[in-house]
Amino acid sequence: MRIHIVGGGPAGLYFALLMRQADPSHEVTVVERNPAGATFGWGVVFSEETLGALRDADAETHAAITDSFARWDAIDIHRGAETVRSRGHAFTGIARRRLLEILQRRCLEVGATLQFEREVADPFDVDADLVIAADGVNSFTRRTRPSAFGVREHVHGTKFVWLGVDRAFTAFTFVFRDTPYGMFQVHAYPFDAGASTFIVECHESTWRAAGLEAATEDDTIAFCEQLFAEELEGRRLLSNRSLWTSFVTVRCDSWHDGRVALMGDAAHTAHFTIGSGTKLAMEDAIALAQALRRHKDVPAALVDYEMERQPVVERFQQAATESASYFEHVARYARLPALLFAFNLLTRSGRIGHANLSLRDPDLVRRVDAWFAEGADAVHRRLGPTPSFAPLALRGMTLANRVVLSPVGLDGADGGTPGDAHLAALTGAARAGAGLVLTDLAAISADGRVTPGSAGMYAPQHTAAWSKVTWFVHELAGAKIAMQIGHAGRRGSTRPRRFGVDRPLRAGNWPLVAASPMPYTPRSQTPFEVGEAEMREIVERFARAAAMAAEAGFDALEVNMAHGYLLGGFLSPLANVRTDAYGGSPPARRAFPLAVVDAVRSAWPRERPLAVSLSATDWAPGGLGVDEAVETARLLGEHGCDLVRVLAGQTTARGRPEYGRMFLVPFADRIRNEAGVPVAVGGGLTTLDAVDTVLAAGRADLCLMDLA
Repeated sequence: MRIHIVGGGPAGLYFALLMRQADPSHEVTVVERNPAGATFGWGVVFSEETLGALRDADAETHAAITDSFARWDAIDIHRGAETVRSRGHAFTGIARRRLLEILQRRCLEVGATLQFEREVADPFDVDADLVIAADGVNSFTRRTRPSAFGVREHVHGTKFVWLGVDRAFTAFTFVFRDTPYGMFQVHAYPFDAGASTFIVECHESTWRAAGLEAATEDDTIAFCEQLFAEELEGRRLLSNRSLWTSFVTVRCDSWHDGRVALMGDAAHTAHFTIGSGTKLAMEDAIALAQALRRHKDVPAALVDYEMERQPVVERFQQAATESASYFEHVARYARLPALLFAFNLLTRSGRIGHANLSLRDPDLVRRVDAWFAEGADAVHRRLGPTPSFAPLALRGMTLANRVVLSPVGLDGADGGTPGDAHLAALTGAARAGAGLVLTDLAAISADGRVTPGSAGMYAPQHTAAWSKVTWFVHELAGAKIAMQIGHAGRRGSTRPRRFGVDRPLRAGNWPLVAASPMPYTPRSQTPFEVGEAEMREIVERFARAAAMAAEAGFDALEVNMAHGYLLGGFLSPLANVRTDAYGGSPPARRAFPLAVVDAVRSAWPRERPLAVSLSATDWAPGGLGVDEAVETARLLGEHGCDLVRVLAGQTTARGRPEYGRMFLVPFADRIRNEAGVPVAVGGGLTTLDAVDTVLAAGRADLCLMDLA
């Protein structure tokens, strides 16, 4: 074949040598616009997995690269005056210039043609059987036909500058420095015996406040040398066209158009905070070379290449996006102790958890576990349990561990009175080892039920029935139990959930009330708009239910303000379109729910904790977002709420939820660390390792595990 490669970076060069190595009859030409010795950037980091792939693809290149490597296994995290070191991470780095020299030499050895300082006007006009566009993140090829490649680009909210320093750090080093303008951070790592990459990053607002928008290269170096003088130890920072920029995550639905294929950063980018750009590019080259060996024709090979690589790259991009988001908002973790701050950073992308880190660095994980056990009794401190088994005190209640179980959808109550199904499910959850058991929604009135089988707390017989449940949970299982109270609002008067969610009753409906007279689904009953007199009555019913729950022996109480039920409907602009004092602005939409919380807090014993379940997002255009939820959570803390249970969606049937592994944790993370209130979170938490990771990283205080 005649193969023309646009771009002489690692991806293009490596593909050229692999194709010539596979078949010397291929005519392979690499065209690069810059001189042979030019490179932008400093060092490249490889994982052990990538090194194995390079060894298998071309042993000579692998040997030359590994001979030039700097190796280290530690990560240092500098936060304020403290430094936390974590070992067991196995990094290897090489100077980017040295990597290009090795690849250029190997290309010439196998007979590839290299042409430097030459432009390709239009890759689609090149006379070749296969054209590879390895022309980087600013790919001319990709930009000329964005619709053909299905290009999507996301510009991140931080600014960074890629510098070097003539000092070899002994670890992958993160530095977080508070300034009057905001927080700056450094990502530094060695790439040979005497030099390191030194990336400085900050939020764009911090960058502007520091006056760096108009900074020259010299200005930038002077600023950074002064700010990080302690870490630089008198060394000067080095520049190589080092200008402040924003990282762009590039995604393409298709990586080829006819005989022209994208490779490396031209097809996809992954944020530099997980150091995978060159790795992914060279793995692309390996995959396409192998696909061309398997298939006789180019089109089939290109389809095979995409099918193999796109899922891999998407997983890396997801991890990179999580990592980038962490650094964009790292200031929210400023209040975490240095040890938990470090654990939070190490687990930021979701690829490392508590169990994995305990294998890499058991000493660090033991220190984290000991931090959680510090306030425990002597037995807990001696055993050194993981965070999920550490106790937690909320007001006068102390939980034996941080795991919450909540059986839902029972629908077995008779006139609001819980029956044997509730007793069996709740005591079963307690016997399974949960520190806290949480009931399903218990209605504050008969017309506040979700279904005819919903439990309630509004009649004397309810108190007696629930007292039996709390006795069994306390005496037979030794757990604590919390009651969740609420009003279904426009989601009420439906069939039992085993027949489908939000399906209206065929007969026996009761009238519904809501913030606004809008049915939940097109088939749902239209509710009445609740008036001020009815609001006062509902507030009284919430307070009465709280007093009854205390009498029944519940250890904690939760007020439901989520999932489109009555109070959650008031909070959402999609369910609340009122024009009076209870609709419109966020403060107006919060007025009624906060009045309920105040009344419940007054009726609920002071020594017992009060929780609120809160929707972090409606997952629908124009709906409630996490910024507003953070402010609501902060106000709930001021109104005497001790815990926020984070939920999402279900405010409107038009919502588009984004379910997945630990899908609620990012919302809980923001609410806990920005609003400054303890949080409980569930949503795809199926293992104790996931729970331990969330707790140890300071993303939540309690975790609801999914019941099988």
